[in-house]
Amino acid sequence: MQHSNIKKNLKVSALVQDTIRDDQGKLSDTGALIINTGKFTGRSPKDRYVVKDEKTKDSVDWGAVNIPISTEVFDDLEARINTYASSMDKIYMRDAYACASRKYRINIKVYTEYPWQNLFAYNMFLRPDGEQIKDLVSDEWSILAFPSVTADPKIHGTRQDNFSIINFTKKKIIIGGTAYTGEIKKGIFSVLNYVLPTQRKVLPMHCSANVGTKGDTALFFGLSGTGKTTLSNDPNRRLIGDDEHGWSSSNVFNLEGGCYAKVIDLSENKEPQIYKAIRYGALLENIGLKEDGHTPDYHDSSITQNTRVSYPIDHIDNIMYNSRGDLPKNIFFLTCDAFGILPPISKLNKEQTMYHFISGYTAKIAGTEAGITEPQATFSACFGSPFLPLHPSVYAKMLGEKIEDSMRAGGHEEINVWLVNTGWTGGSYGIGTRIELSYTRAMIKAALNGELDNVEYHEHPNFRIEIPRSCPDVPNAILNPRDTWRNEVDYDTEATKLVRLFHNNFKKYAEEAGEGITDAGPSV
Repeated sequence: MQHSNIKKNLKVSALVQDTIRDDQGKLSDTGALIINTGKFTGRSPKDRYVVKDEKTKDSVDWGAVNIPISTEVFDDLEARINTYASSMDKIYMRDAYACASRKYRINIKVYTEYPWQNLFAYNMFLRPDGEQIKDLVSDEWSILAFPSVTADPKIHGTRQDNFSIINFTKKKIIIGGTAYTGEIKKGIFSVLNYVLPTQRKVLPMHCSANVGTKGDTALFFGLSGTGKTTLSNDPNRRLIGDDEHGWSSSNVFNLEGGCYAKVIDLSENKEPQIYKAIRYGALLENIGLKEDGHTPDYHDSSITQNTRVSYPIDHIDNIMYNSRGDLPKNIFFLTCDAFGILPPISKLNKEQTMYHFISGYTAKIAGTEAGITEPQATFSACFGSPFLPLHPSVYAKMLGEKIEDSMRAGGHEEINVWLVNTGWTGGSYGIGTRIELSYTRAMIKAALNGELDNVEYHEHPNFRIEIPRSCPDVPNAILNPRDTWRNEVDYDTEATKLVRLFHNNFKKYAEEAGEGITDAGPSV
């Protein structure tokens, strides 16, 4: 993008001042900038497109996630953005990059219509210093985010007038019709999910990661509401990052330079690290305010349940300074099983690991969305299906290979993979109770400390995963979910229902996944 009105790499203070000057936001009582993203308060996955051309036609997993669009449509919408941008008084540009491991770095130029969009890019991507900016001249990717530019569905064939389009050949992302900042973040994550596996042999992961005092790295995969952020923020372990990571042959590294946390019902007692991070430089989105007009009301969901804050990762005290860690020793798949069937912790073998990774299971509970009156299973491949340009089996097979390679490279006898249920026990939602957070923390601590390595295990009759018979600081009675139900026949009936939900979901992956992984799933 070449225009004379581009303002490059403005400081945080200048972006905040421009936002307030243009009456687009205000400061909170802690100095964070409060803005409203308008009509869209979340991503719009049905309006995310990938240009289908010679580069992508045979490599992208086309379908409901990766919706094809033509080069001609992309070029026309990009031209509309450039025409609109040339008429503006000021455009904001940010030099940034993704991947904390320099060897795999993806350089990015972010062009935005609004100053607070540029602040979001500053917070979320890695920030180059003065010398590194020189290295970014030959940038690899550009993002053009201009909410005022819309598509015409009759002309462009889009579903509606908003769009987010990735062009892997031109190495550009164009975003229009929506000001929701998450489209910027997840656009680049989608790019990395294509580039890193195919060109750099790095596994991109939708997970959080931390490091213990002995240098042991742990990964936490999980969908919204499973406890990924809560459980990875441990005062005794250093945070690598809270959402996106790469797994190379030598280490695990953060793909980002910041955090984008949900703040609905946030409290200092519940999430002290996030609460303290919301200060000058942080960007609060779609938050309700108390009567003084400046104090956030984190319990106010009148605008959206998806209230958010972005901030640079150094707003968190207990972090890995280089955003990297050694090869992982423990991997946790977090699920909130509202049916009360899965054990609070269990161990997976390699094939089961890939099966549950592809499945990406959790469950929504009554009241979380309109129309949901009972638990509802949710499957998101690789715990991040909306961001996967390739077939999920590619990432699953790569995960299996990484586990094997890491054990050889790191000298580990074994990389432990755990399935952790943070949901219900003693019955499904409405009958049983949610597993106490203190017990979940104790189980994860025991796994990390090796205290579950030598205990006795037994096999779950349906899922065939290994359940420990004992765990320090956790009652033995809750470890086997079947024992917690009043009526074991009811448990067996519900377990069979959940098994069938897994089977039905996995049918679309079975051919690519192969017989070994498919057979590692649960049985009736």
